[in-house]
Amino acid sequence: MENLNSENILNFIYELAIKYGLKLLLAIIVLIVGLWLVKIFVNAINRLMDKKNTDASLRPFLKSLISSILKILVVISVMSIVGIPMTSFIAILAAAGFAIGMALSGTLQNFAGGVMILIFKPFKVGDFIDAQGFMGTVSEIQIFNTILKTPDNKTIIIPNGGLSTGAMTNFSTEPKRRVDFSFGIGYNDDIDKAKSVIEGLISTDSRIHKDPAPFIAVSELADSSVNFVVRVWADAGDYWGIHFDLMEKVKKAFDEDGISIPFPQTDVHVYNEK
Repeated sequence: MENLNSENILNFIYELAIKYGLKLLLAIIVLIVGLWLVKIFVNAINRLMDKKNTDASLRPFLKSLISSILKILVVISVMSIVGIPMTSFIAILAAAGFAIGMALSGTLQNFAGGVMILIFKPFKVGDFIDAQGFMGTVSEIQIFNTILKTPDNKTIIIPNGGLSTGAMTNFSTEPKRRVDFSFGIGYNDDIDKAKSVIEGLISTDSRIHKDPAPFIAVSELADSSVNFVVRVWADAGDYWGIHFDLMEKVKKAFDEDGISIPFPQTDVHVYNEK
């Protein structure tokens, strides 16, 4: 009886080894080869990103994401070869993924927005932008947020989700910018003289480009003034310097030449009734 039991046990072990040994061996081979192929594929993606000059801050995230997805697929394949039922496992995994996705929907949206910003580059560090109701210089582009520095040195953190899908103005994209002015003179003042004064100030400023040529014209006959529109082109970095300097110079030059700059006035008439 003991020999029979021992023989049965040995036969049972032998049958298990035949039945599952090859599957286990095949699963180990698939696991080793699969991980090796994942490593080769990720390295190839990394070389491709180098050739495409992909942003350095984006590469680790893409590499990690692609590597994790491929490794999960390899593990699922190995479990399937061994004979582990995958239907329940995949259902649990899908339910967990759905729950996590719902809980982190805002975070995932910001992550996706950060990836889109780093890929398509609507702006870069150092650009001055107007987005989501805020204006400032981009100091850092993170995977979830973009950090701005305002001209008065405030720090603004904007989530990438809305930033990647909303309207945005980039003031630093073009090397040249147009500086617009509006100057008003009195109705009794000489239009040609005022225009000549403005032209003289523009011609002496080396920062203002000759091409495109400056534009000066009467734009409006307002209630209390004759308004000029003045448009000049300059390097983007000189925009504010020209704006402030020309405003001051025009005021001083008008004062010297007796050209008035009118301001709104209200006449009040008082009637005495007996």
